[in-house]
Amino acid sequence: MKKNKLIYLDYNATTPTDPRVVDKMLPYFYEIPGNAASRSHPFGWQAEEAVKIARQQIADLIQVEPKEIVFTSGATESDNLALKGIFEMYYRSGNHIVTLKSEHKAVLDTCEKIEKSGGEVTYLDVDEKGLVNLRELENAITKKTILVSIMWANNEIGVIQPMKEIGEICKRKGVLLMSDATQAVGKIIVDPKEVGVHLMAFTAHKMYGPKGVGALYVSSKNPRVKVTEQISGGGHERNMRSGTLNVPGIVGFGAAAELAKSEYNKEAQRLSLLRDKLESELLKIEETYINGDTQYRLPHVSNLAFKYVEGEGLMSTFNQSIALASGSACTSASIDPSHVLIALGIGENMAHSSIRFSLGRFTTEDEIDRAIELVRTGVAKMREKNPIWEMFKDGIDIDNL
Repeated sequence: MKKNKLIYLDYNATTPTDPRVVDKMLPYFYEIPGNAASRSHPFGWQAEEAVKIARQQIADLIQVEPKEIVFTSGATESDNLALKGIFEMYYRSGNHIVTLKSEHKAVLDTCEKIEKSGGEVTYLDVDEKGLVNLRELENAITKKTILVSIMWANNEIGVIQPMKEIGEICKRKGVLLMSDATQAVGKIIVDPKEVGVHLMAFTAHKMYGPKGVGALYVSSKNPRVKVTEQISGGGHERNMRSGTLNVPGIVGFGAAAELAKSEYNKEAQRLSLLRDKLESELLKIEETYINGDTQYRLPHVSNLAFKYVEGEGLMSTFNQSIALASGSACTSASIDPSHVLIALGIGENMAHSSIRFSLGRFTTEDEIDRAIELVRTGVAKMREKNPIWEMFKDGIDIDNL
């Protein structure tokens, strides 16, 4: 492998579109240009049929009915549709939502909007591993609660929440359960009906499909869930999301879902081995720690804190060689520490010292070996220039100064 080749380890931000997916999409840009809502000619019929097939492929991946898949522009829109749509539809029954402080900003920012519209939101803490306290969750649900929203798998630390137990609590309490499963779908088994999730957001570009197309699963029975549309104009998608369907994108989404279903078991095993190799080698670096739970997490994600090293500075030592992240791609422009890591209670300094490694379908062992070498060298360079590291090495108790 060429040493100057850029190593992509930011798969949680977005995945490369699989060439096999692109091949399926191409005819719908040129040869079959129809609108899926145009029912007066063959081009429209072909587009409608392509959407039908893709909807089935996506439904099969998560074990739901095709009619329960609502197409959107991505997971952020799906989160907005679920949260705002439920709040507006069920506000006569209650105005209270329960979520976690470690949720994606697409959920947290939407909850803030709901609060400004008269809603009440409880933001629960997570423990030092990033997991919800189930007793606290149950105690937070009141007679006014209409929805619990908990991310299936965290985008920064990869922790997987106990969704089945959460679903059982929501069932006992008689409230709806929504999950942002953007990072989980296509990577691990995700079965919303099995665990009691009633609404679920996910997107194509996190599972080797195209950007700009996502979906919201909305339960059609036991219970039948309704959401108020947030985009009006034509009554598409069972009156839940109007707008001309992105046929090429949806076809790609379906192809990506079919590939994920056939390959994710083998892929998860391969990636977990590569991730474990990366971690075991980097943990040999003095004062390096794993953020989040090491048992209940995605197979391809590792979030590491290199104490006495500033994460952004560390990445600058190899930013022409490795693509990495110090937090969510959606907040990378912010200089604030990751809200997810702060929620773990590790403190601002450690949060600023943390880097997320996310591996994927096209990651090779040679790339992991090269990344290990570059990170080791980078940490050494950063600490060499840091007087606080020198004080630490001299035995001075830095934390209590």
